[in-house]
Amino acid sequence: MGFHSSAIIRAKQILQLSPSAASQLASNVPKGCLAVYVGEIQKKRFIIPISYLNQPLFQYLLSQAEEEFGYHHPMGGLTIPCREDIFHLVISSLNQS
Repeated sequence: MGFHSSAIIRAKQILQLSPSAASQLASNVPKGCLAVYVGEIQKKRFIIPISYLNQPLFQYLLSQAEEEFGYHHPMGGLTIPCREDIFHLVISSLNQS
């Protein structure tokens, strides 16, 4: 399964961090995964496979994050502005496909 270059470019733009913030976030993330923060008020950190970036449903979440935050994410990593229960449904759907 290949990655759409637009999804990768969008993720890189969203995830542009200072070197110290990037190294802190990457220290607990396995290779081939990325950390995202999910929630409307209280943010919870999730580790997800990079392969999700290629999925249309996850790309929709990325576009929502872009609309809400632009390329500035207050948590220092990718922040997705949706309820945690909705995020769990999306992840469950992606895991089954």
